[in-house]
Amino acid sequence: MTDPVKLAVVYYSSTGTNSEVAKALTEAAEKAGAEVRLRRVAELAPQAAIDSNPAWAAHHAASADIAVAAPEDVEWADAVIFGGPTRFGNIPSQLKQFIDTLGGLWAQGKLADKVYSGFASSATLHGGQESTLLALYNSFHHFGGIVVAPGYTDPAKFADGNPYGTSHVDAQGSIPVGDETREAARVQAERVVRIAGRLKATAGE
Repeated sequence: MTDPVKLAVVYYSSTGTNSEVAKALTEAAEKAGAEVRLRRVAELAPQAAIDSNPAWAAHHAASADIAVAAPEDVEWADAVIFGGPTRFGNIPSQLKQFIDTLGGLWAQGKLADKVYSGFASSATLHGGQESTLLALYNSFHHFGGIVVAPGYTDPAKFADGNPYGTSHVDAQGSIPVGDETREAARVQAERVVRIAGRLKATAGE
């Protein structure tokens, strides 16, 4: 029996939407047989900014028990799924800051040959989700990683309509993560685990 796929789900979430998607990905991956580390990246915003938004403050407090991501989590993993909200069509600074800490691993070649994928959210429909994922994937190419997008490989992806990764429109927090997004997360997690498993099984051949 081969060792289970080691998956790190690394995300940033301010008011909780991407935290819910990350948890959905984690649950689906675990059901698919993976060993998963769920990790949030460190918050960079000042406390005054957090406190100015009740939803942000509430989620910040509620997620305090989730471990903060470290480069070691990425080194440990066979596959990594990164995610966060759209910021002007790009990834949030908190997630970018964490990715920038991976330079040492990159220089040692320890980011190469892993499976990578991503997820995103926005407040509005067509609010930059696809460009955010494509921007995120630029880093994976520099890593020498293997990008595994969900594609249109399952009927659930035609419902959510994003072949680049799981995405959710939250309408400023008024639309919670529901079945459509959770199904998209399931498809993505299962595909990432499946492809990473095949690569792991043939490593060294």
